[in-house]
Amino acid sequence: MDGGPRVPEQRRASSATEAAALRFTVLGPVRAWRAGEPLNTGSPQQRALLAALLLREGRTATAAELIDALWGPEPPSQALAAVRTYASRLRKILDPGVLVSESGGYAVRGLGEGALDLAVAQDLAADAEKAKSAGDLHQARQVLARALAQWDGEPLAGVPGPYAEAQRARLEEWRLQLLESRLDMDLEQGCHAEAVSELTALTAAHPLRERLRELLMLALYRSGRQAEALAVYADTRRLLAEELGVDPRSGLRDLQQRILQADPALAEPSSPAPDPLPASVRPAQLPATVPDFTGRSAFVTELSEVLASAEGRVMAVSALAGIGGVGKTTLAVHVAHQARSGFPDGQLYVDLQGAGPRAAEPETVLGSFLRALGTPDSSVPDSLDDRAALYRSVLDGRRVLVLLDNARDAAQIRPLLPGTEGCAALVTSRVRMVDLAGAHLVDLDVMSPDEALQLFTKIVGAERVAAEREAALDVVAACGFLPLAIRIAASRLAARRTWTVSVLAAKLADERRRLDELQAGDLAVKATFELGYGQLEPAQARAFRLLGLADGPDISLAAAAAVLGLPAEATEDLLEALVDTSLLESAAPGRYRFHDLVRLYARACAERDEQPPGEREAAMSRLLDFYLATAAAFYAIDRPGDRLVDHLEATGYPGLAFRDRHEAQDWFYAEAMPVLACVRQSTAPGLLGRAVDLLWAAVDLAESGANSREYETTAVFVRDAVRTSADVRAQARAHVVLANAYHLIGRFGPANEQATEAVRLADVAGDPLPGCWASNMLGIIALYQNRLEDGEAHLTRAIDSFRACGDGPGEASALCNLSRIHLAMGRTASAVSLAQQGTGMYDAMGHALKGANGRYALGLALTQGGQYDQAAERLQEALEVFRDSRMRLWEGMSLFRLAELDLAAERPAQAATNAESALTLLRGIGGDWRRGNVLTVLGRALTLIGHPGRAQVCWREALAIFEGLGATEADEVKALLSPSAVA
Repeated sequence: MDGGPRVPEQRRASSATEAAALRFTVLGPVRAWRAGEPLNTGSPQQRALLAALLLREGRTATAAELIDALWGPEPPSQALAAVRTYASRLRKILDPGVLVSESGGYAVRGLGEGALDLAVAQDLAADAEKAKSAGDLHQARQVLARALAQWDGEPLAGVPGPYAEAQRARLEEWRLQLLESRLDMDLEQGCHAEAVSELTALTAAHPLRERLRELLMLALYRSGRQAEALAVYADTRRLLAEELGVDPRSGLRDLQQRILQADPALAEPSSPAPDPLPASVRPAQLPATVPDFTGRSAFVTELSEVLASAEGRVMAVSALAGIGGVGKTTLAVHVAHQARSGFPDGQLYVDLQGAGPRAAEPETVLGSFLRALGTPDSSVPDSLDDRAALYRSVLDGRRVLVLLDNARDAAQIRPLLPGTEGCAALVTSRVRMVDLAGAHLVDLDVMSPDEALQLFTKIVGAERVAAEREAALDVVAACGFLPLAIRIAASRLAARRTWTVSVLAAKLADERRRLDELQAGDLAVKATFELGYGQLEPAQARAFRLLGLADGPDISLAAAAAVLGLPAEATEDLLEALVDTSLLESAAPGRYRFHDLVRLYARACAERDEQPPGEREAAMSRLLDFYLATAAAFYAIDRPGDRLVDHLEATGYPGLAFRDRHEAQDWFYAEAMPVLACVRQSTAPGLLGRAVDLLWAAVDLAESGANSREYETTAVFVRDAVRTSADVRAQARAHVVLANAYHLIGRFGPANEQATEAVRLADVAGDPLPGCWASNMLGIIALYQNRLEDGEAHLTRAIDSFRACGDGPGEASALCNLSRIHLAMGRTASAVSLAQQGTGMYDAMGHALKGANGRYALGLALTQGGQYDQAAERLQEALEVFRDSRMRLWEGMSLFRLAELDLAAERPAQAATNAESALTLLRGIGGDWRRGNVLTVLGRALTLIGHPGRAQVCWREALAIFEGLGATEADEVKALLSPSAVA
């Protein structure tokens, strides 16, 4: 980075006023500003003179030097006069004393700090080099990015003369050197996946620059794309031989050999950094330790010694087992906090929810851990094995403590163990993990009487306990010396100053208020919770029982109010009271959750105590109504004019109202998992029809790609539930919902089956809407399966049906889909007309989101019609709406269509960039068929920019996908891979 030009002299002896007054740019068009106002720098030759002086580093340029700079060896006869004229004009424009005359020449002096973009870039590049030398790659990357941001197109753009031409080449070369340095640091920091797209475009623009090719090979290899990395080398060797008659340099050859040998060192940064993570992103996820931690000294010493031995062992693992409420988490968190200094690279924590019906999936936890350790989203692999391998690689060389709380079994936690020297893991579980190899097992029993009394005293207060010591001993004995039970009882007593300890002891002595026996397993936990539940006011107890009925990871205040049938203010008071008793947790402002064991206990209480019994069903019905009404409100805002909201089952409990689309989106995506959980819970008679409607109204969870897998699972669950129901209307709608879910993940065969059945059932039920949408879906599926005549028939029927229902958005959707059928048939003019008609209908209804779908279809038709500029405008408009609406699936597909357009318009480098971006966005969503199409287009673009080897790799992956699906696109890819096509 030292090779850049220096201009120190221009910044000598400048005043604050001068520094603020003038600013110049040469890393782009040559321009000048005074106090933010642009100055007229004159003709191209006059700007050439200004540029020459700015680049002279404050030194004087003689008239002869300036003439040579502007005109070269053959200047015009009046060149000297012209130079003087230009200088005179510039002197009038600039501040006094800036352009000075001396020794028969001119100089620019006295510029303020930061007045010249080149000087700013030089200073930033130097700062970046210092940060890199100090090992702070994160800071170096940020500073270097700021340096590169000083460029605004071609340096000295539009400036004539041989001097400007030479300087232009020099500044561009310096920019590329800085860019290579930044990309090198990107790879050092693990940002290889993000770098692939940029490096692909750069190698296309600078095909003979071997360093860029080397970085691209490394980025592809670290992204798991080894075949493409080797293909880059093959492409480079061929190109160098054809263009220059030389072989690749040794660095490139060595890298190819290391890739062939799968050199493990390539998976790590080539330059060791003193600190793998910036301090700002070191995880510190441990929950707060309790201030009144009591006793357990022998366990604390034992566990601390195991953790302290981590430095000399492959891995230190301690597994704590015991009944619920015995204090496993409290002890583990306390020990982890004491050991923090021994793990300077961070502490990770997760509640694995092992005691609940849906324990946390290891791949989900690994994704969260990797992001906490600084891994970008785009670099997190999809599979469990790949995530576990990357997790161990990221932890290698670090000292990190991992606290795995509430584990289900050893199988759940094995992928989450660090496995490297210097790291340690603490595990808590209700079961002894005898099958966890090498683990130090600890069985945690209840507290001793002395420890239990100490804990009780710390919470209640020494004065109250000293006055009634015997009663206090009775209390802790009644709690079974279980820490959680003691904490609940003591906290309740501490909050009631009018109670004495004897009053509490008398309450606990009544066995009707607690279980008859305290024993291992859930009953012991229930006995502890019975104490807290028994102390609740009637309204609080009802809230506790009913809230425990709802599935889902948490519940919002508004949803809880629906369950209880109370205003939000009264509901919040009850929930906060439950939080105070530790029977409920405040997950975030306005959101609450049960500990999994407490939820089970609350449900048992509801089954036992809730009167009348129908109140439980009524509570869940209100929750379903709330979600359905609110989802319908979101749907109406998101899709104005759509008739679905007029054909949903009636609700007896209101939903939320939203001020705008973005507020509705925030609610919708925050409530995704609770909504889907509610649907799965609501398959009983009387609820099933509304559950199906809720899933249909929540279709954006699938269309966005954000929750497509969970949505599909729920749709299958509901479809199976309606099969035993006599509700034909619900059956038809469930099949439509599942057909759409399958279609969105590329499972077109099953989607076709579900949509066909939906049409039949809709006719039987006399419910036209699912029949309309099923016909529409059958049409687009037929397009994907290349059954064009069938598709045209389905969509024509859909258009007629939507018109009969007065469903304008549905009609517009079918018109746009029919446009794509006509496009595939070669009827381009008709396709454009149909897409314009559908888009116009959407726009007339103010339907921004579906209008984007219309523009998507119109962009495809215009592309095939050769109207590339208009097509690009429509697709860009669609892309912006999809991005704003969080529709990741359609954002990725829009980029894919732009890549197709770029290919047609002979812009292969841009096509490659858009296709790479589409691949990144569509990771894990949209299905393999769509990925295969993107890979095919990416291969075409790579071929045209001189990367035929990488193209072959993309096509082979696409072929494997299409053959696995039995898709007709396999024939096209086979043709691309044939020797004649390559030739």
